[in-house]
Amino acid sequence: MRIWNGIDRYLDGPSHVVASVGNYDGVHLGHREILRRIVEDAQRRDLASLLITFDPHPAVVVAPDRRPRHLQTRRQKLDSLAATGLTDLLVLGFTPELAALDGEAFFASVLEPRIRFAAIHVGDNFRFGRERSGDVETLIRIGKRLGFEVEGVPAVVIDGKTVSSTAIRRAVEAGKVEEARRMLGRPFAALGEVVPGEGRGAELQFPTANVAVENEMIPAAGVYVTETVALASRFPSVTNVGTRPTFGGKELTIESHLLDFDGDLYTERVEIRFLARIRDEMRFASAVELGDQIARDRAAAEGYFENMQLGAMDPESFTNRAG
Repeated sequence: MRIWNGIDRYLDGPSHVVASVGNYDGVHLGHREILRRIVEDAQRRDLASLLITFDPHPAVVVAPDRRPRHLQTRRQKLDSLAATGLTDLLVLGFTPELAALDGEAFFASVLEPRIRFAAIHVGDNFRFGRERSGDVETLIRIGKRLGFEVEGVPAVVIDGKTVSSTAIRRAVEAGKVEEARRMLGRPFAALGEVVPGEGRGAELQFPTANVAVENEMIPAAGVYVTETVALASRFPSVTNVGTRPTFGGKELTIESHLLDFDGDLYTERVEIRFLARIRDEMRFASAVELGDQIARDRAAAEGYFENMQLGAMDPESFTNRAG
């Protein structure tokens, strides 16, 4: 996948493209349906498939107090986009000047001089331009003027809920990682470096990798069945998100206990994939009681993996590399 950071760096040429425009935070099943259509349309026409997205998120400029936390790091997002077969990605810097343009002006002054569109596919609830005043009908008018086709793609609905980045954020914030997984089409994942901890896990006979997570979004405090990707391998794991209240902790930590690993992960970058929630974080009367509960948590995770082959999930969930 070719990447251009800024419209001035975009490879201007005579060829047309099949494109989409949007933030694509999380690259969830709704996004992937749109991208599937533009990739297939582009292949049918023997053209490039292009996604035009923005950095930073437009809300950073127009409503910073309501800026959503990203579901993925930039690296995770790029990996997820590349996995769709998309050939090109154009990242536009979102500025106050860009925010001031309505939909017609945005196309006329920013995109039209550099990009020749054969078709644009967007969600049927697509909004763009100043104060989100433009919609699919606006895009259709622009397409008639410039000679490209427009298709509004219906939203994807899972378990009676419309798939959206907002819905997935709510699920993750509530610790409903299985619901988030269904809407993403893969487990919600956190990426980060393993850093030294206090060694509490080893003292309790359950050593953990203390991960300095790079993601803005993390699941609600609790204990989860997870899969930890480390050293180019996948390991069943149990992960605690919380403050370690039994030991009077204050800072939020993310610690992953790998079920089938006995080695050193310090300074390694790992990815933790959240599969299911086991329980809330709890304060125990003693370290012994906590150790007994961790043993039960590990047993619950082992039972989970006994009933699920690691390779039986959506193949895309295993495309991102953590190292």
